[in-house]
Amino acid sequence: MNQSDKATHFKSLHKKSEPLVLYNIWDAGSAKALEDAGAKACATGSWSVAAAQGFGDGEAIPLEFVLQIVERIAKSVDLPLSVDFEGGYAIDAADVTSNVRKIIKAGAIGINFEDQVVGGEGLHAIPTQIERIQAAREAAEQEDVPLFINARTDLFLKAEPSEHAALIDQALERQVAYSNAGADGFFIPGLTQHDLIKRITDAANLPVNVMMRGELNSFGDITKVGASRASYGPAPYRDAISDLTERYNALH
Repeated sequence: MNQSDKATHFKSLHKKSEPLVLYNIWDAGSAKALEDAGAKACATGSWSVAAAQGFGDGEAIPLEFVLQIVERIAKSVDLPLSVDFEGGYAIDAADVTSNVRKIIKAGAIGINFEDQVVGGEGLHAIPTQIERIQAAREAAEQEDVPLFINARTDLFLKAEPSEHAALIDQALERQVAYSNAGADGFFIPGLTQHDLIKRITDAANLPVNVMMRGELNSFGDITKVGASRASYGPAPYRDAISDLTERYNALH
């Protein structure tokens, strides 16, 4: 499949009845391993990509380095590749368009695009994030690739679990705004309470992506809450490094 066909196929994999499970990778080797294991698609985790190269999360790894890694992954597997692109390495809409074009040229058919102010405080105001999502969509149109924009809200990651119920209405307001701006999916990492996730999936008009952690720990959980996509964030990399360390220690 060419890049556009991969993007179209990737979008079709988001189904409540048969949710897409993405076990996040960080380089060409981990992507190839999952392709050989039968994965339907691959997706990077920004934390993992950065950590594998000795950087912290939060766009600390240089964009040009990220582009090299993404290009290497895309050339190593035939799977659709979604990239955790954090805040797009930009604030202004014009810069977002430029950077999203670069990540598409590197081989991505999808991005996670978050609404927190990377390196700053809080979340972008809804009108600002609308402009940023529209800028990402403009980049896709310029490159003629139907990029899957997975609009991530950091509302829940930045709050204590006891505060999550009070944030549902705010999350749904952002979901509607992001959908109207051209997003293809809505990502709610940090929210793990089944009943609260169900409130979002019942109301959302976009496929909802959850992150597997805490109370969310099985395929059955994903379908129960009505999610169309589940990802694992930094957990696969952490587990791999933990296994590496344990195996080394066992030599002594």
